[in-house]
Amino acid sequence: MNKLLKASLLLLLCGMTSVAFAQKEYPKPEQMRPGMSEFWLPQPVIVTPGDIQKNTAPSDAIILFDGKDLSAWESVKDASPAGWTVNGDGTFTVNKKAGDIRTKETFDSFQLHIEWSIPTNITGTSQARGNSGVYMQGMYELQVLDSYENETYANGQAGSIYKQSTPLVNAMRKPGEWNVYDVIYTAPVFKEDGTYRFPPRVTVLHNGIVVQNNTTILGTTEYIGFPQVRPHGAGPIVLQSHGDPSEPVSFRNIWIRKL
Repeated sequence: MNKLLKASLLLLLCGMTSVAFAQKEYPKPEQMRPGMSEFWLPQPVIVTPGDIQKNTAPSDAIILFDGKDLSAWESVKDASPAGWTVNGDGTFTVNKKAGDIRTKETFDSFQLHIEWSIPTNITGTSQARGNSGVYMQGMYELQVLDSYENETYANGQAGSIYKQSTPLVNAMRKPGEWNVYDVIYTAPVFKEDGTYRFPPRVTVLHNGIVVQNNTTILGTTEYIGFPQVRPHGAGPIVLQSHGDPSEPVSFRNIWIRKL
C-alpha cells in the first residue's frame, strides 16, 4: 500500500472517529438550584448587642471602664495602679502629673468603643487645647483634641492618625459634649526581617461619621520625624497624658472586642 493511500485511510478513520464522538451524548450539567450555593455550618456565634439607651456594651466585650474604677488600667511609667481621677458620675479625667496609662491586657486586632469630652472651660489654641490620644497596641496614636473651631495642622486634629492621616471630615462636637470613637483595627503581620508583611489598618467613626476608612498605618506615630516600623506583638490600649497646659480631657464607657 503506497504512502498516499495510507494517509487517505488514516484521515478517513480520524474523520469517522470524530463523527462517532460528536454523535455520542454525554450527561448535561445539572440544573442549578438555590441549595447548591448554600452552607449552614459553621453558624456565627450569637452576640447580644448593647443597649443604646443604657450605653451598655455587647455581650462578648471586655469592659475597660465601667464607671467605677480603673482596675483594668495601670501606669505606663512603672505599672503601678492608674493614677487618673475617677469621678462620681461614671467618668474619669486625665491626671497629667501621673502620666500615661495603659490596659493591663494586650490585644491584636480589635473593635474599640471609647467616649471622651473636652471641658467647657477649655483654653489654649492649636495643639495646646484638650490634647490626648488613644494608642492602638501602644504604638499608633489616634489623636484626641478639641478641634471644634480650633484649627491646627490637618494631620494632628481630632480623628487623625497622628502626623500621618488627616481625618476625612471634622466631626467634632463642642466642648462639654461627649465625642465617640468607634475603632476597627487590624494588627500588622511582620516578615522575618522585621518589615511589614501586612501593615496595620484602621477604620474610625467619630460621632458616627467615618473619618478613617481602612487607612494604612505607615508605622509609629512620631512627634518628631517620620513613621518607624518596629516589630511587635500584642499590645495595650494607651491613653495619653499630654503635657500641654490646657484643662484635662475626660473619658467614659470604654469597651473592646477581640477580632
